[in-house]
Amino acid sequence: MMRWILGWALLLALGGAAQAQTRWVMATPYAENFHTLNIREFIADLERSTNGGLAVQLHANASLLPMGQIKRGVQTGQVQLGEVLLSAYANEDPFFEVDGVPFLAWTWPQAEALNVATEPYIRARLERQGLTLLYMVHWDAQGFYSKAELKSLADLRGTRFRAYNNVTARMAELMGATPVTVQAAEVSQAFATNVIQSMFTSAQTGVNVTAWDFTRYWYNVGGMRTRNAVFANSRAVAALDAPSRAALMAAAARAADRGKQMAKSAEVAMAERLRTQGMLLPSPSEEMMTALKAIGETQTAEWVQRAGPEGAEMLARYRAASP
Repeated sequence: MMRWILGWALLLALGGAAQAQTRWVMATPYAENFHTLNIREFIADLERSTNGGLAVQLHANASLLPMGQIKRGVQTGQVQLGEVLLSAYANEDPFFEVDGVPFLAWTWPQAEALNVATEPYIRARLERQGLTLLYMVHWDAQGFYSKAELKSLADLRGTRFRAYNNVTARMAELMGATPVTVQAAEVSQAFATNVIQSMFTSAQTGVNVTAWDFTRYWYNVGGMRTRNAVFANSRAVAALDAPSRAALMAAAARAADRGKQMAKSAEVAMAERLRTQGMLLPSPSEEMMTALKAIGETQTAEWVQRAGPEGAEMLARYRAASP
């Protein structure tokens, strides 16, 4: 009899432990790159620091939700965590695209200063939508991929140019190219079928899509360092016990610091990977850089018009702090 009672007590205890574990689901549109590796470390850190009390199942490479549906999926609680390219949601708010404005912040110190200046505005906007910003991590520097040598921006005039957000579409227009929206997972096929003939993106993305299969040149112009944002459903965060919430925010802070270093390392390593695969990485001409910076000034002015007084206020703070 005593053995029977002890057996039931053990089962009840194990059942209670299982019920105490909180399980979350996370969606990201990316396959294995430094952002995804950072997320995996973030999840392991979180599960370790909560002693398994908060477990997260990651669905990468848009296997659960595509980029355009992830933010809404977290808002509605379909998933509890999500990662997106912030500028992909430019239609919602100009502050989501500011880090993609060409040559507004194109060095690492400038990108970090812009991150500090914009973070409170972005956090407040996400909070109004029922989302808790956990951390943001930059992509590595941007550059032009092409099959032929580019001596100036005039060489891109009339070409079909890959755009992945409103800012790059507008940049294409200002260069005289035709913007075509193509997501990262579709780039290889788009080049193969001549849907696009050139693109502007990072060395990391070039490696992810094996750009050497369909382009020969990469011109690293810095351009901008856009950010991925990782956020959680605010109701799900509020439902956690206090120690788990504290562990979540601490793991997010570590992921932000770790991601910064991973991005800087990837910028060097991925460029070298392109080179070892036979791609040519010439320095952009002075003529090209002058024309790009002029386009950046135009797009910065256009962004301020869209963002209004808050945008002008933020831009002034950024420029006062920018190296």
